Amino acid sequence: MTQIIPALSEISQTYDAMFVDLWGCVHNGVTAYPEAVAALQAYRRTGGVVVLVTNSPKPRAGVAEQLSAFGVPEDAYDTIATSGDSARAAMFEGVVGQKVWFMGEWERDQGFFEPIHVLEDPVDITRVELEEAEGIVCCGPFDPQANPAILRPQFLYAKQKGMKLLCANPDIVVDRGEVREWCAGALASLYTEMGGESLYFGKPHPPIYDLARRRLTALGMEVSQASILAIGDGIHTDIAGAMGEDLDSLFITGGLAAEETGTAHQPDESALSAYLEKEMRAPTYAIGRLR
Repeated sequence: MTQIIPALSEISQTYDAMFVDLWGCVHNGVTAYPEAVAALQAYRRTGGVVVLVTNSPKPRAGVAEQLSAFGVPEDAYDTIATSGDSARAAMFEGVVGQKVWFMGEWERDQGFFEPIHVLEDPVDITRVELEEAEGIVCCGPFDPQANPAILRPQFLYAKQKGMKLLCANPDIVVDRGEVREWCAGALASLYTEMGGESLYFGKPHPPIYDLARRRLTALGMEVSQASILAIGDGIHTDIAGAMGEDLDSLFITGGLAAEETGTAHQPDESALSAYLEKEMRAPTYAIGRLR
């Protein structure tokens, strides 16, 4: 049964490392949550290691810049694993071809196409129009407020041509401040429903967890499964991914599922129980906000 806890410090001594989601946990897409930052800083002062594991399509350097702009200090984390880095490696290995149709906001997402020098023989990637493409690279919708269904005509064409869609961010929605926005995962889900093939690299899928463990290894950490805690507000991403990886998890109920879990300061116990039963998920712990 999921245990509701008052603060991260109640359980933090049990874990050597934490895989921590960003959006909805550490920041709201506009600014940092001070209590979350303080909790991570306190954990690191005891010797714990914080890996920020995010479904952002950005490379980790881009995420670090974004965190600084939001007011998240560098001493709140040790390293970053992004869905974007995992997906970029696959793109440069040619999993969706060399000529790709790009979906997203170019000014925000162009870092996705920066060369990766660790690959021995990366393919040359060229952005083209849909009619010339061999596959699709999706970092997000062109308009995050628009219903993904408006892309059905393009997806029908792509499916008929046998194109694969590389999804750089499996999140379905995020809350930017008080505004809910569609993410790349909503587009990939639609494409799959229409009979197309979507390739995922972020939570809850294994590639990003493999990357997070490699980030730990690069820090000189040899950490057992039992000593890693996954933290996040996405029941279908953070919690499902943790369960799939056999990791303990802390569900932040005041994020995407605040209404369903009756969360004010803390989740309503009966509402949380009903929600988890409906979603068929069983996080180890729950808390209203990371603190």
